[in-house]
Formats: sequence, C-alpha cells, structure tokens
Amino acid sequence: MSAGSSDPGPDHVRLLVKVARMYHERGVRQPEIAAQLSMSQPRVSRLLKEAVERGVVRTVVVSPDGVHAELEEALVERFALRDAVVVEVEGPGTDVIPALAAATATYLDATLKGGDTIGVSSWSATLLESVKIMRARTSSVAHEVVQLLGGSGSPEVQLHATRLTSRLAELTGAQPVFAPSAALVGSPQLRDLLSKEPAMAETMQAWSRLTLALLGVGSLDPSPLLRRSGNAITVDDQRDLRELGAVGDVCARYFDADGHAVDARFNDRLIGIEPDRLRAVERRIAVAGGMDKAAAIRGAMLGKWANILITDVEVARELLK
Repeated sequence: MSAGSSDPGPDHVRLLVKVARMYHERGVRQPEIAAQLSMSQPRVSRLLKEAVERGVVRTVVVSPDGVHAELEEALVERFALRDAVVVEVEGPGTDVIPALAAATATYLDATLKGGDTIGVSSWSATLLESVKIMRARTSSVAHEVVQLLGGSGSPEVQLHATRLTSRLAELTGAQPVFAPSAALVGSPQLRDLLSKEPAMAETMQAWSRLTLALLGVGSLDPSPLLRRSGNAITVDDQRDLRELGAVGDVCARYFDADGHAVDARFNDRLIGIEPDRLRAVERRIAVAGGMDKAAAIRGAMLGKWANILITDVEVARELLK
C-alpha cells in the first residue's frame, strides 16, 4: 500500500504507529517486532515503509552547533558551486585563518582519492597554515603538486612558498613542480624569455594537466605575506586597479565586482596561470574569509574563478544578502 492509496482504517493506522514507535523510538529491531506482534519480518518492513510514505514518520536532520549546512546549500545554489564549506570562527578577534585552515585540511583529507594533479597558489597564508596541519596519507593520493604563480622574491618568504608546494607534495605522495621565476618581471620580453626556460616551460605545461586547484583570494590591499615577498603590486598599480573597478585577485589575476578580469597594466609581465586555463580546471577550491575580503570573494564566485568555496559564517551571510 502506498501513500497514494485509499485512506487506511483506524485499526491499520494504529498498527502503523505501534510498529513505527517500537522501531524508531524504542530501538526494537525488526525481527523482535515481528515476534512480539506475531507477523512476518517482511510485513514489518512494509509497515515501516508505509509509515514514512503516509507521514506517520518524518525524518528531521538537526545540525549541531557550528555546522551550517543550510548556508552551504544556499551558497551552492546562489553561485552554482560544486560544494561549499562554512566554518565557525572561534575565539576573540577577526583571525579567520585557523578555522579556514582546519576546514581545508579536513576537506582535502576527505576528497583526495588519488591521481590528482594539484595546482596551488603559493602566496596564501591560509593555504600555508592548512598544509601545516594536514596529516600525511599512507598512500599516494596525488600525482603532482604544481605552483600556479611565479614566486621568487624575499628569500624568507620564498622559502614559505617552496615549503607549501613541497610539503603538500610530501603529504599526498606527489611530485612537486616549482615555478622558478618571479611572479612579476621587468618587461613582457623578459616574461617571454623566462617562459621558454626549460624548468619554467615544464611548469607551464603542467598547468594544463591540473585536476584540482587550491586558491587564495586576495583583496586590493596586499596581505602581509605578499608584502614581505617582494611580489606585492605597487601603490600606482593599486590606484590603476581601483580605477578599473578591480576588487580582488586569484593568482594575481585581478577582477571587478562581477568577476570579470580587468586589463591590469602588469598582466603582460606576470608569470602565472592564465584565467582561461585556470577556469578549465575541474575542481577549483577558493579558501578565503574575513569581511575585508567579502567583495573579492563575491567577485571570485560570480566570475567562476572557483567552484568550491571554503569560507566563514559572516562572509557566507554577506554573500547571500
């Protein structure tokens, strides 16, 4: 009998309720219910199914504190994402990095299954922290880990970027592929020359093999990490970008509030993955939070720079306004 059949009599409804309460509230197993009520186990199973169909039993999923499934589902729907993770920021202050890093490490642990070629934007403080707390896998879950953006600048900070790539490769059993060049070089001609160097050319070829990209989202004001790297854009560049309507960047590719790439004057001096090649990557995980980045994160989502978002509750609610 299904929910679409004629209404059952009161005796049948009483039986449905009795069986449902025994099973769902008292935890009595189906064979024991069958024995107590002198009926077959298949009939007990049919009665339990009918109780659901008729609305006698309704399943309700209750999210524990700190789990924001509804926000995640709303973000997926609003921005046509593959997935979203929304984290609670614990403790005083506005430092979202520890919470985002922990969520990213957990997400990668759950979703890396093997054979991925992972691209990583090596100037993200959050990604650096994520790799620090990731656990090593006992088997290889990735083929290569590739830097998406040239890096050499301040030796101290360059060491962090190299460690991110090499440590992620070590944790996932992958081969690291570094970008042995500065992100911003002096001229378009120098960029073309460096791109033809064997090591850099090998890295650029690896960008076309990516199956997963780990991305930070930057605002117009460079992060402390980027400032120390020697790769931060100049004050003049920032002014020009504001005039172009830029709100943020992914891998030093700047975009406006609607996510459209802007024609930054340094684009032809940049050694990093191109927007079209990045958008061709199947899974693109943006890890970013904090209200100072809300406009940049919204632009990144609208422009399809990423299709998976890991962010904090406050930003998630702002994006859904």
